[in-house]
Amino acid sequence: MTATALTGIGLLVTHDPEVGDLRDAALVIEDERIVWVGPSAQVPDADDGTDMDGRCVIPGFVDSHTHVVFAGDRAAEFEARMTGQPYTAGGIRSTTIATRAATDDELLGHAANLLAEMLAGGTTTTEIKTGYGLSTVDEQRCAQVAARLTDEVTFLGAHVVPAEYADRPDDYVELVAGPMLAAAAPYCRWVDVFCETGAFDVDQARTVLSAGRAAGLGLRVHANQLSPGPGVQLAVELGAASADHCTHLVDADIDALAGSATVATLLPGAEFSTRSPYPDARRLLDAGVTVALATDCNPGSSYTSSMAFCIALAVRETGMSPAEALWAATAGGARALRRDDIGVIRLGARADLVALEAPTPVHLAYRPGVPLVAATWKDGQPLSA
Repeated sequence: MTATALTGIGLLVTHDPEVGDLRDAALVIEDERIVWVGPSAQVPDADDGTDMDGRCVIPGFVDSHTHVVFAGDRAAEFEARMTGQPYTAGGIRSTTIATRAATDDELLGHAANLLAEMLAGGTTTTEIKTGYGLSTVDEQRCAQVAARLTDEVTFLGAHVVPAEYADRPDDYVELVAGPMLAAAAPYCRWVDVFCETGAFDVDQARTVLSAGRAAGLGLRVHANQLSPGPGVQLAVELGAASADHCTHLVDADIDALAGSATVATLLPGAEFSTRSPYPDARRLLDAGVTVALATDCNPGSSYTSSMAFCIALAVRETGMSPAEALWAATAGGARALRRDDIGVIRLGARADLVALEAPTPVHLAYRPGVPLVAATWKDGQPLSA
């Protein structure tokens, strides 16, 4: 096995509470893992090395909520919102039409391009949802496409009710929880449901999530995005790994999250793109809730692949400090995926790293929109420089 040393790190942000942040630091990578962390002056011998020339190094971003398998474009919908029209979940159906018409290669190529954007921006782990096929055959092939790109695939057949089932929503729920789930589950780790007015009510959501759990999938929930509702408390009740959006919360929702292992995943790119109120991260953090940040990359309500942009939004608009936002975008995302081998720099963790052209990660929020990623390592391999 070849050992590679990264030396001359100006500031190493580990998110390991036993180590903390290190100045003038180094680390050693061997066989895709981190095998040593400490001062540059004490770095052990390695087969090769890279001098980071004082750059800041952080864990790779963990984007735990995306919808990148789709076809079509909804720029006109965005333009309409920017001229005053409100966002609703109905635009998903237009993407469904385009996605059903696309070939597998077209879906794969487009999703791979978005993941390349993410990687260039420092995202080393990406969750990908289905949810734009909304038929058994199309949800299965979307899951197959996603599985070629990530191990973190989520079945989201319960995204919205497709047009052909508009008058028979319970029949659609039966399809999702039965044949559609059976077709997609072999390619998935998770099941998700959009529990929201205009999508699925709490009983329908419970049916889908319970079926997914019986099929061996972990649970995630789109919850409380457009209005207060039962999604967050359903997620906690069922032991979901993550309740995502969490824009409109009452005290009981926060109390439930604070007493659970369910992560509140905030998606400020959606609020930016829909001109909706931002979630109150300060309220969640002060209550002891574990918070993650993700892009929600999708063609309708958050067409960004940039975790750095979402960090800047979280700091500016949700009450998070720069350090809290960075943790949420790395270690928090890992918690939302129930992973302990990513989002952190410590012995045994995967060598997923980002070098910033900046002295500290505060610059991710301080200099929004500026491409600060100098290099990315995925599984110990340098992928950009």
